[in-house]
Amino acid sequence: MSAVETSGLDRQLRAAKRNVGILTLAQSILGACAPLTFSVGGLAGYQLLGADKSLATAPLTGYNSGVAIGAVLIALASRYFGRKVSFMFGAAMAAIGGAVAAIGLFRADFWLFAFGLTLIGIAGGFTQKIRFAAADASPSFYKGKAISWILAGGIVSAIVGPQLAILMKDYYAPVVFAGAFVAIIPLMLVAIVTLAFLKLPPAAGTTGLNGEAARPLREIVMTQRFMTGLICGIGTFALMTFMMTGAPLAMVVGCGFSSDLASLGIQWHVIAMFAPSFFTGMLISRFGTEKVVLAGLVILMACAVVAHMGVALWNFWFALVLLGIGWNFGFIGATAIIASSYRPHEADKVQGFHDIVLFGTVALASFLSGKVFFTYGWSVMNLAIWPVTTVCIVLVLLQMRRTAQAPA
Repeated sequence: MSAVETSGLDRQLRAAKRNVGILTLAQSILGACAPLTFSVGGLAGYQLLGADKSLATAPLTGYNSGVAIGAVLIALASRYFGRKVSFMFGAAMAAIGGAVAAIGLFRADFWLFAFGLTLIGIAGGFTQKIRFAAADASPSFYKGKAISWILAGGIVSAIVGPQLAILMKDYYAPVVFAGAFVAIIPLMLVAIVTLAFLKLPPAAGTTGLNGEAARPLREIVMTQRFMTGLICGIGTFALMTFMMTGAPLAMVVGCGFSSDLASLGIQWHVIAMFAPSFFTGMLISRFGTEKVVLAGLVILMACAVVAHMGVALWNFWFALVLLGIGWNFGFIGATAIIASSYRPHEADKVQGFHDIVLFGTVALASFLSGKVFFTYGWSVMNLAIWPVTTVCIVLVLLQMRRTAQAPA
């Protein structure tokens, strides 16, 4: 490699690290909306309902449906306005959603509250694009670490979100939980200011560097590599959402623990989701994405074992921690697999398709969480982990076999 090429690569890497740093900070702020919402969203929905509580997690379904909608909107907005402006718009949407959710609680209006969470979810769909923006703006050898650093910003989110829920839930007493959603508004203003310093490179066009046209979406998504990443990403994320959504209800409604203990459980869960990100990228570089995904799936199985052992507080918290670690390895690995399955000029349409399918399934998982809990109980919920992880493990092993057989 010539001195000119080395210098150019160094400049590209420095620019990538600067953008990743800003995006990590933005992710840590924007990402606080999710743990805050999941800490109290189901409980708030529960208190707004009458005798039939089976729709308690419907507002969280609204949140996850919003994420799927946001995945479509961010793809369109990025094309016309650029990712920087789109991320800032997403932060503003979250602030509006927090206000609407609080108004719904003040008015004791269940469906208005659910709509507010849907708006927060749409903003969450915009936030999900941050990991891809970091990867796309980085050299190929830095993509795994870029994704890991973005998700590492979730450690701050894990602390800020649940702590805001605990500190602010009684601020407007007797309207419980309204203060937590009002707190989203100033938080998002800080995110907008942070994003103003972002300097992302121009998005790739519709043709490659050598003028090659983008492949049809169907051709890309039907490859074994893409399908393996998609299904493993769906499996790990849907299982995490299914269990995380039901856990506060199981702790508070099923076992009589306080909402603060439930929020702390979610806090430790979200910390476990993102703390491993400091070294997940290194593990991917050393062992490969497929082995990291396999490790995540095995840890999810361990989560099921702990959850089956009992309903003491430690069972819930330890299971939630394992759930978070398993999600981290499984989802980061699956995201890296997806990112390696398309070319830069194919990114927007592939990522949009991926996020629509992913978060549409996640929304269904959150809806089923409440239904299954109130119909069958927490122990039955844990059984869902086994068939999903088994299917994913088989797919990863098949992908590893295919990679090993590919010509050098």
